[in-house]
Amino acid sequence: MWMAEGDRRVAETWIDDVRISTVFLGLDHNHALGGDPLLFETMVFVDGETHEMRRYFIWEEAEAGHAEMTELIRAEMEAAQVRAAKAWEQVYARLKV
Repeated sequence: MWMAEGDRRVAETWIDDVRISTVFLGLDHNHALGGDPLLFETMVFVDGETHEMRRYFIWEEAEAGHAEMTELIRAEMEAAQVRAAKAWEQVYARLKV
């Protein structure tokens, strides 16, 4: 019942047409043997499509991860003097290396 009614959102940030959303998942998404549970998730959406996902153990990690992702996009926008979607493409390319 709580999952349906509770506020699971850690943070949500819009930068132009890019949305960064961090939420409490409610279930452990660590499917590997051992390790900390993965209970929080940050996702980056461009044009409604998911482009990146990172998961975290505790609320504070989720807040820090959200802030980091937001700052990566903003820093790229400033450095390249581009809008958020283009900045995200450049950040995403570096993350995948």
